[in-house]
Amino acid sequence: MVFPIIIVLIVSLIVMAIIVNAVQQHRNKVEAEKRVEVAKQKNVIDETEEILLAAEHIPVSQQLKFILQQRILNALKIIGQVNPGVMDIRSRIANSTGKLKTLAENKESTFPDTFTLPSNDKQVVQYIKCVKKMRGLVRSEYTKGRVDSSAFMHEDKYLERLQLRANVETLMRRADTSMQAQQLGSARQCIEKAITALDSQSQPDDYIIQRKLELEGQLKKIQDNLRSANTEDVLKRKESERNELDELFSEKKKW
Repeated sequence: MVFPIIIVLIVSLIVMAIIVNAVQQHRNKVEAEKRVEVAKQKNVIDETEEILLAAEHIPVSQQLKFILQQRILNALKIIGQVNPGVMDIRSRIANSTGKLKTLAENKESTFPDTFTLPSNDKQVVQYIKCVKKMRGLVRSEYTKGRVDSSAFMHEDKYLERLQLRANVETLMRRADTSMQAQQLGSARQCIEKAITALDSQSQPDDYIIQRKLELEGQLKKIQDNLRSANTEDVLKRKESERNELDELFSEKKKW
């Protein structure tokens, strides 16, 4: 009688051990998933805050800043739901909510008219990368249903034109530098690239029309200079060949 009881107890302990182990594994899996989600949302916050900081040096609308700040708040709320024990999460949510309310009061869709290209190529590259990231983030928020169609279309079109403007102005600056160094071939390539970029726009605005006319005028001047230079080279080469022939067939002086 005792032996069956011992067997039952052993089996019960084994079953309990299996259950406890399964429960522990499930808890570990849940905690691991929470850590992954929190890390993901922290990356979202860091990325967006970096873009917001850069936006202080780029002419963007208050509406775009609102969209980016809303993205941060959504990420903070997800962290708060997944792991309420994260340090300062409540205060950070409250702080982000306050910033969002301030931006909401001035959330107009008008865009700044000012545009200043950074002074060196490295800064220009960072500028263009930042604008591209902004477009990507706005599109991401739109696909998640957090931005309405009208706001998305306005912001995306503005950022596209801002990116185009930065590209064109950079190419024009490089063309000017090449022309000053008498590198007409390099200058022509830069101007042709800028014209191609402008031609890619299906709805040209005043900036595109004006810049294209200006660039086409510069391109014609460069092409004329290159033709003139080629003509001079041909004449010089013919003159050199003529002199060599004259010297070859001229009468030899007698000593």
